[in-house]
Amino acid sequence: MAARNYSVTEFILAGLTDQPGLWIPLFSLFLGFYLITVLGNLSLIILIVLNSHLHTPMYFFLFNLSIIDLSYSTTITPKMLLSFISKKNIIFYAGCMAQLFFFCFFVISESFILSAMAYDRYVAICIPLMYTVTMSPEVCLYLLLGVYTMGFSGAMAHTGNIMSLTFCSDNLVNHFMCDILPLLELSCNSTDANELVVFVVVAIGIGIPIVTIFISYALIVSSILHIHSTEGRSKAFSTCMSHVIVVSLFFGSGAFMYLKPPSIFPLDQGKVSSLFYTIVVPMLNPLIYSLRNKDVKIALKKTLGRKILS
Repeated sequence: MAARNYSVTEFILAGLTDQPGLWIPLFSLFLGFYLITVLGNLSLIILIVLNSHLHTPMYFFLFNLSIIDLSYSTTITPKMLLSFISKKNIIFYAGCMAQLFFFCFFVISESFILSAMAYDRYVAICIPLMYTVTMSPEVCLYLLLGVYTMGFSGAMAHTGNIMSLTFCSDNLVNHFMCDILPLLELSCNSTDANELVVFVVVAIGIGIPIVTIFISYALIVSSILHIHSTEGRSKAFSTCMSHVIVVSLFFGSGAFMYLKPPSIFPLDQGKVSSLFYTIVVPMLNPLIYSLRNKDVKIALKKTLGRKILS
């Protein structure tokens, strides 16, 4: 990697807005979002652990999805909240690279775990008689290992790519976090090769899961259309609907941010997209899965019932 300029030992995060009148309302709003995210994901994690009837492949992946959502929201939100209450939101170079690494790791891991969940739904609906064999605990562990391996590899590629840049006197990051595109803007050397690496890694991190999800749901739809019972079709669709909503929210906002050239998509507008998939989506995921999921509702009633009786 190219040697970087060690005169830049820290960055200043510009935050979400430069209008002081909005800082306190936005701080309150996003603090509320974060508390809901923590409470929702922790509740889902605890419910899955405590209720044996949720110890299935689908909830195994949902358990890990909640851990990922909670982790990458925690990687971003507390530092963003500081930008609303501090005059200069400073982050050291090492802290910035660490935030970038963990953000990339959890986001890429989420994209692949969503594809694993789509494959699980495909097996459950299209080949139900082979479900217990195809989605055995060993297979689920291998899929999870693949998820985190892809997350680690993508995070290493992105972080190494940014660390190879030379940063000069300008250290104001035009964002509320250490993200890839605003850091590329601060480099005082050519970033053409770095931008190509970003595009390739993002295309793999988003492209492979999207293709997997698309194929899985194409087969699922084909299988559902062959179900003669209206009730059977409705049940099959409802089984997948929560996952479809989560996938649409996550990949839609992520692709909007990273798969458009900066000349077409201004960075300031990119903050809104980043805000959506780093803060809003992790908050919505447990709500979507709990409000639309009969098994989770039953588990919640049983758990609350046990607490009241004890």
